[in-house]
Amino acid sequence: MEEKSVLKKMTTVLAVSAAAMFATTNAGMAQTKLKWAHVYETSEPFHTASVWAAQEIGKRTNGRYAIDVYPASQLGKEADINQGLSLGSVDIIISGSSFAAKSFPPIGVTYYPYTFRDADHLLAYTKSDIFKELTKGYEDKSGHHIIAVTYYGVRQTSSNKPIKTCADLKGLKMRVPDVPAYLAMPRACGANTAPIAFAEVYLALQNGTVEAQENPLTTIEAKKFYEVQKHIVLTGHIVDHLNTVVAGALWKKLSDEDRKIFTDVAQEAAAKATEEIKQNEAKLVAFFKEKGLTVTDVDKKEFRDTVLKNVAFETFGYRKADWERIQDVK
Repeated sequence: MEEKSVLKKMTTVLAVSAAAMFATTNAGMAQTKLKWAHVYETSEPFHTASVWAAQEIGKRTNGRYAIDVYPASQLGKEADINQGLSLGSVDIIISGSSFAAKSFPPIGVTYYPYTFRDADHLLAYTKSDIFKELTKGYEDKSGHHIIAVTYYGVRQTSSNKPIKTCADLKGLKMRVPDVPAYLAMPRACGANTAPIAFAEVYLALQNGTVEAQENPLTTIEAKKFYEVQKHIVLTGHIVDHLNTVVAGALWKKLSDEDRKIFTDVAQEAAAKATEEIKQNEAKLVAFFKEKGLTVTDVDKKEFRDTVLKNVAFETFGYRKADWERIQDVK
């Protein structure tokens, strides 16, 4: 009898242990934790859309993935989080194509001045064959997978000097990020560019270290550059955008079903942020006029022709044929 009792107890213990192990395994599967990182502020659409996406992926996978979003460079600057995809310190990021171009230069052609006509042209590109080819090239080189593109805004120029033509930029002291494609338009037009740190731009404009800068209207408003500038010049030289990138290690582990969920949700989130940015931009011309600034439209073709004449695609490692194919995207 004692043997049977001991055996029964052992069986019960083993059963409970097995159940506990099973539950732990399932719980582990249910709570696969992922890190989603970016460098934008919590008030910006890129962050609010990321938080929505993280929660939505959790819902659509029945809680198998728990994603924490780290905004405002909490996990490092943009270069750091791009590197983090390979190091395993982040799983998903939002980042510009200029960083993707460090692994695969041709994808950076989307930052060449006057590549896109407007936000709709950019979005049409994301559904094109050339987009598939460039993102595949990036994936082949880096191992990471781009699942969505978000419109960031059109880069415009602000200045304390009236600007109507490309030649009006000649000799102008202008702050431009130290990114080759961003420098292309100002330098083609003859501006004296200065790579001042973003955090110091307001003061540099205020004290006259530089007379002009370029950024999307939403950034000019958010950083209050309009307080220390007299003119907004709608040069529209770069239609800026961000990529949502999944680390290769994670992408390989995802089932086809989960890959579809991650992609669908990321694209829905990108669409939400894109629409918000477009609406904000549409309101800002009137806002700047109310603040007493002059808003000037320019002949973009004249600017574009000058850039194409003076700046070679090969300078950046881009392929002119890719740029030409993007022009044909409808």
